[in-house]
Amino acid sequence: MKILFTQDALVNAGAERSHLEILSRFSNKVYVSMVYFYPKNELSEEYQRAGIRLFFLDIPETYHFSLAVSRLVKLIRQEKPDLLVSCLWRADMITRIASFISGVPVVGTLVNDSYSPLAWRDKKGLKFKLVYWLDQLTSRIPIHWIANAKALVDSHQRTLGLNPRKISVVYRGREIPKIPPKASQSIRNFVSYGRFLERKGFQDAIQAFFEVLKTYPDCTFTIFGEGPYRKELEELIQDLGLQDFVFLPGKIANPMNLLIHGYCPLPTAPDSYRDCPLITADCFLFPSWYEGFSGALVEAMMAGIPIIASDIPMNLEALEDQKTGLIFQTSNSSDLAQKMIWAIQNPSLFIQMGVEARKTAIQRFDIEKISKEYENVLLEIAEKTTKRW
Repeated sequence: MKILFTQDALVNAGAERSHLEILSRFSNKVYVSMVYFYPKNELSEEYQRAGIRLFFLDIPETYHFSLAVSRLVKLIRQEKPDLLVSCLWRADMITRIASFISGVPVVGTLVNDSYSPLAWRDKKGLKFKLVYWLDQLTSRIPIHWIANAKALVDSHQRTLGLNPRKISVVYRGREIPKIPPKASQSIRNFVSYGRFLERKGFQDAIQAFFEVLKTYPDCTFTIFGEGPYRKELEELIQDLGLQDFVFLPGKIANPMNLLIHGYCPLPTAPDSYRDCPLITADCFLFPSWYEGFSGALVEAMMAGIPIIASDIPMNLEALEDQKTGLIFQTSNSSDLAQKMIWAIQNPSLFIQMGVEARKTAIQRFDIEKISKEYENVLLEIAEKTTKRW
């Protein structure tokens, strides 16, 4: 079977990284290629090393849908794939129209809770309404869907009217790492990472940390990443007087290394951070308002680092409160602060939750298992589609 996968670009982010991990493990029953439309290509060398053929359609940022559709249709006619699989909104729109024109069936993917109530609050305005309208209008074109969380099935049934019988759930997976024994038996250094967006909830975590610091002034909080919300986070840190306690050092190449070993050298960073030779990690905070099924959360579970996460439905599919992590009410910084203080005061119990989370992750989210599930879903869809046509 020959499949063309499409996505917006090859940035080092959740969906793009997950595709790399999954497709590189497909069997020889499936011949896969990845099409990307827009110039950002941080992961291109890793895709190529994994043996995944790449097609770059060289579409100028940010949309240019008609040009993208025409180039994709030309590629489809040249490559003659049996199936298309699209991921992320711009690639979804382009690929659905190209599927309609070319007659090659497309499988859609659900990787984010884009139309949840919190998403509507976060993304106000006519542009977001247009995004939703186009998504809804074209959502009848895919013949099947793959969601990375059960909660996304329910959400998109409500918001886009999708048929749940046409949606398969395959969670995100990660490679099982070997981890050394943890030397630290205290909880003092909190870490998080992700793109700097309002919906990631880092501002809630900073507010919660401010309350924690009043009782435990020897704590630190480090958030790795970049994004358009950096200025707001920096201003909040300044306003709260947290410059010596909260750090935004930028992106880190391999966050799993930090989570596994508990520390890492500080990456290239502004002068104000260079007096901190190491970043240490005792607890992973995941304060998102809405997500898909987070690869970062799976990474933290695999690493065995204790976790405090928001109570969005996708997180609750991965974590069990007070067994494999602590859960707090989304966007409630007071509740998060209470959970952080409990973790500091009960380190042995909290560290054991990290141990249990790792056991769960190994059982449920091993990338070898996840890749086989994903491939089998596509093979079943292809077989049904061949019989239909």
